[in-house]
Amino acid sequence: MKKCDDVTLKPEEKALLKKIVSRGKEKARTIARSRVLLMSDDGLSDTSILRALNLARNTVRHVRHRYVIDGLDAAIHEKFRSGAPVKIDGRQRAKITALACSNPPEGRARWTLRLLADRVVELNITDEISHLQVGRILKKTKSNPT
Repeated sequence: MKKCDDVTLKPEEKALLKKIVSRGKEKARTIARSRVLLMSDDGLSDTSILRALNLARNTVRHVRHRYVIDGLDAAIHEKFRSGAPVKIDGRQRAKITALACSNPPEGRARWTLRLLADRVVELNITDEISHLQVGRILKKTKSNPT
């Protein structure tokens, strides 16, 4: 069974990593991870690598581990991150914008962001929304005459 710090690069992998490092066209993280693998293949310890590259110990360990378990591509490139789920979709944004363009409530001269946020929740457009988020939605949809 392979240990996670046993990095033995194939000749074609070593050539690719050297090319990545020497060209310098990749993301800085990709270049740093490539250097970790090259130095690991040369037999350097975690401590030597992290001092030479100014990286955290966990970074060195994770790169080695991903190489041994998942291969070269997983070790040097970042995983896709989906980000936070969309809370307010396009249809909801359109309804909020339409509401802001409608006549204000009786007794009011105009809509405020807080009034809009409260009305959006009352109308069940969304379960919750802050006045700040309403402002961001309206700012993005505001037309620019220039």
